[in-house]
Amino acid sequence: MLWFTELYSGEGMELKATGLTIRAEEAKRVKTPYQELLLLKTQDWGKVLVLDGAVQTTERDEFIYHEMIVHPAAFTFTREIERVLIIGGGDGGTVREVLKHQPKEVELVEIDREVVEVAKRELPQIAGKLSDERVKIVFTDGREFVKGKEEIYDLIIVDCSDPIGPSKVLYQEDFYRDCFKALKEDGIFITQSESPFAQNRVHKKVVKELQKVFPITRPYLAFIPTYPSGMWSFTIGSKRLDPLGVPPSALGKLYKELTEREGELKYYNPEIHYGAFAIPNFVYREE
Repeated sequence: MLWFTELYSGEGMELKATGLTIRAEEAKRVKTPYQELLLLKTQDWGKVLVLDGAVQTTERDEFIYHEMIVHPAAFTFTREIERVLIIGGGDGGTVREVLKHQPKEVELVEIDREVVEVAKRELPQIAGKLSDERVKIVFTDGREFVKGKEEIYDLIIVDCSDPIGPSKVLYQEDFYRDCFKALKEDGIFITQSESPFAQNRVHKKVVKELQKVFPITRPYLAFIPTYPSGMWSFTIGSKRLDPLGVPPSALGKLYKELTEREGELKYYNPEIHYGAFAIPNFVYREE
């Protein structure tokens, strides 16, 4: 019997793999130039992608993360979205959700080619849209890629792992300033910003650094069962558009159009859009 345990802050989560032995289809471990990649086939969560010991996505609950890193920002626009940059996100789930808004072009910048290749082979329901003709995949350092670009993108989405290893540079003020410059005049930046419960200090640091750069900064929450504590956050940095300023009637119309065209979403809806920005008191209480 195979058990995988993710440890964080003196706690852990265990996932049970199917079968009694470690066969090829149950556990695949790859040491890439950047990190250790582990793909598990589990009893309750389907296939699970793990990077450096931390669960990144599971077949069962991935829709929550991917819908929530995309739609609150994308539905803030009342115009068409033309060009999107995704840094990280090699599993393809963020690309899948972005394409539902019919952008003209999506650039996916992923430092680790092996993440994309494994996702394409093993996680087709997540990675299936990586082959879309509107998607350009660039294998390079996202921090370096964004430098020097000015007013190119409508959306920049940072779908990265925890602030260790190759992702550490994606949590710094200088990076956020380069992203600000790369956005159009009404552009929006989104990043995953850790658990306000299990990683409160990291979460608050991300929000604080974004507040130095963007006139509008909005953290928001989602419940993701396989992430530390279940309470997870994302943070929007916006030049001009406020996700809480979208009129409910306009959002309802846009949501109806998208779901009629693309099918129902599993997590995000107009009520979630506004409610996700309600943050519990403890999160920003001074320690």
